[in-house]
Amino acid sequence: MPSNPRRREKTIKGTGGAGKEIVMGVLRRGTNDEASKVKAKHIRINDTNALHKAVKETVDPGSRLFTDAHAGYRGLEADYIHQTVDHAVEYVRGEAHTNGIENFWALFKRAIKGTYVSIEPFHLDPYVVEETFRFNERKDNDGGRFRKVLGSVTGKRITYKELIGHGTNTKPA
Repeated sequence: MPSNPRRREKTIKGTGGAGKEIVMGVLRRGTNDEASKVKAKHIRINDTNALHKAVKETVDPGSRLFTDAHAGYRGLEADYIHQTVDHAVEYVRGEAHTNGIENFWALFKRAIKGTYVSIEPFHLDPYVVEETFRFNERKDNDGGRFRKVLGSVTGKRITYKELIGHGTNTKPA
């Protein structure tokens, strides 16, 4: 179904991506036995090549890939079975939808706005990792999540410079 530009203008409000940091996420849909899993990452360069590279690092070639109609996803058809859903027209077309990843984004945004209130871009990576872990381990109980976290930090250390974003590739403005 072709996109209707007038409907798009009425439907989509806001600033788009202007002045925002980019976090890309990929959701592997779950089965009856296994919950859906998300991989998300902060992308520092805002262009199609960076987006395609991030997708190719995360998704196996030949996989079915369902995205919204963002122009940055164009050209992925060469490596994936790619279907898009234009949210100005529809939200679901058969198996093509982005509802699962939209659920993750709703939870992520709620954490930022409701719990953390504001995040500086140079601190964004750890928040993305935390929310991804929280989403992926949502079926486990508190004890199970605690054991997983404790097992991943035992014997590791973070310096103050790393904590505040100095001494890494990203520095505070």
